[in-house]
Amino acid sequence: MATGKSDKKRIVLKIGSNTLTKGTDQISRGKIEDIGRQIVALQDIYEFVIVSSGAIAVAKQFVNLESTGKEINVKQALASIGQPHLMRIFQESFRDLGLLTSQCLLSYSDFEREQSKKNIVNTINVLVANNYIPIINENDTVAIDEIQFGDNDKLAGLTAALLHVDLLVIATNTDGICTKESVENDTYQTIQEVADIESLENEVAPLISSHGTGGMKSKIEAAQIAQKEAIETWIVNGLTDNFLIKAIENKISFTRICRENKKEKINLK
Repeated sequence: MATGKSDKKRIVLKIGSNTLTKGTDQISRGKIEDIGRQIVALQDIYEFVIVSSGAIAVAKQFVNLESTGKEINVKQALASIGQPHLMRIFQESFRDLGLLTSQCLLSYSDFEREQSKKNIVNTINVLVANNYIPIINENDTVAIDEIQFGDNDKLAGLTAALLHVDLLVIATNTDGICTKESVENDTYQTIQEVADIESLENEVAPLISSHGTGGMKSKIEAAQIAQKEAIETWIVNGLTDNFLIKAIENKISFTRICRENKKEKINLK
């Protein structure tokens, strides 16, 4: 069993609910297959850790729970029902492409204890070294932070920082972050590159997507976490076919948030 660190560049790929559903009410196997095909095409140079939302969205395809308490409790129950279905879809879709998957359920408290952080790093390193793709989600039955606020964006930022990865990619349903004025005017001009994250906060329109819970604010917060560890963040449109390959080849518009608050680009070639 291999356990050593490879020479490949490591990417944390966060996939939002609206990417996985392609803006519909159901998880898109086609989109998951698109992600898998890209990983296959890139696997000689890159290794991947996936942070995936979508457990609640997939559960809604099967059940309609009646609320006997707070709405958040219903969402936690939906996450409990949907998580194994989500993993099954990933496993089946990726297996057909020759990819192996594993599940990791984490909560914020895991990032606050030194032993837990060591365990996360060691486990993920062993999985990746043995060609398994860790698929991380929040342990929603015991934690509610990302259900309420972040759609796993902050979880992705914490994971990227803990693992000291080469790049954090957040796949959403827009072409990165657009200027506030262009959103208001329906012209949608993407901010291509930025070093000062605080300047982005003034550009974010207060919009939250249909399945997601974070909007752009939580993505900027995730990028802040990554930037403190000198990790670059890309916010890309995951609805675009081959979005990751096209972003690496600079063939689509997306927002690049530089590392260390200065315009220093990572070399991914």
